Amino acid sequence: MRRRTRQVRIGKVRIGGKAPVSIQSMSKTDTRDVVKTAQQINRLISLGCEVIRVAVKDRESASAISKIKRRISIPLEADIHFDYRLALLAQEAGADAIRLNPGNIYRKEQVKEVISAAKANKIPIRIGVNSGSLPASSLKSSPAKTMVKAVRDYLKIFEKQRFYDIMISLKASNVADTIEAYQEMARFCDYPFHLGVTATGTGSEGIIRSAIGIGTLLAEGIGDTIRVSLTGPPEDEVIAARQILQALGLRREGVRLISCPTCGRCQVDLVKIVKKVRNDVRCTKYDVRKRAKTIAIMGCEVNGPGEAREADIGIAFGRGSGILFKKGKVVKKIAAKDAARTLLNEIKR
Repeated sequence: MRRRTRQVRIGKVRIGGKAPVSIQSMSKTDTRDVVKTAQQINRLISLGCEVIRVAVKDRESASAISKIKRRISIPLEADIHFDYRLALLAQEAGADAIRLNPGNIYRKEQVKEVISAAKANKIPIRIGVNSGSLPASSLKSSPAKTMVKAVRDYLKIFEKQRFYDIMISLKASNVADTIEAYQEMARFCDYPFHLGVTATGTGSEGIIRSAIGIGTLLAEGIGDTIRVSLTGPPEDEVIAARQILQALGLRREGVRLISCPTCGRCQVDLVKIVKKVRNDVRCTKYDVRKRAKTIAIMGCEVNGPGEAREADIGIAFGRGSGILFKKGKVVKKIAAKDAARTLLNEIKR
């Protein structure tokens, strides 16, 4: 059972309620460089990103939002820290949502100004708490409870202004603290949650930490939109987010690749074939919004034929060659050297 929440809209994307869990990322270019920022965002869109956040660190970054929006097709959220006036400028430039950090924008009158503008512009605000932005002394006893308290105190300002188009995030670099904070906050409100584990690091380490934190909460029915925060290309964030949602059955678009771990029975270079297919799939123009295609690449006769038969497209290998299955039916025998190319052609078709 998914946690019941009210629903907000970032542009045309619905967050919370019965809307699908959406995928977000953040541009890693200088926002003032409109061309590079828009190019990066459009690459993320092709991979399945549905909401993009940009850093607004000065007036020039804020004014660039209007130019960036003309070049992209998904909603844009302005990430604001320290200076509340940037939130006002970002709204003037057409931002579809604002992220405020209670750790560095906390004066009531300033927050009220941002809320008033958001009301007028009919856009939501994300209250985004990070453990790294809160005073170190306050986190010593319980980082999770400290983050929850920070959000609850901040919410009082919003609710006194009768503003309820709110999303909430409570991110820590410690996975357990992150999970606990969201679980605790879920007891106190029905606002939609943006999930993520902050500062997870690079590569597989960051993906694993994110998958455990985000995946645990989603499996409990908590979470309405997600970002995988990695030290690296934002493209990796979107791919990882999509895979987390696919693994839990929450999204059924794109290409889902399954392959056996290999053992002494395998008589082809399965690792090479799988890597080639994975890389080709990432580069193809396959529409990630379509229903998922399951691709099975199996190395021997134990589980191979069964997995390949159950997939949309599958290959079960023997000695130097394999049998291609499509929708459960045998199509033809193919050489191992042709496997990757054949699979990609079938996916495109």
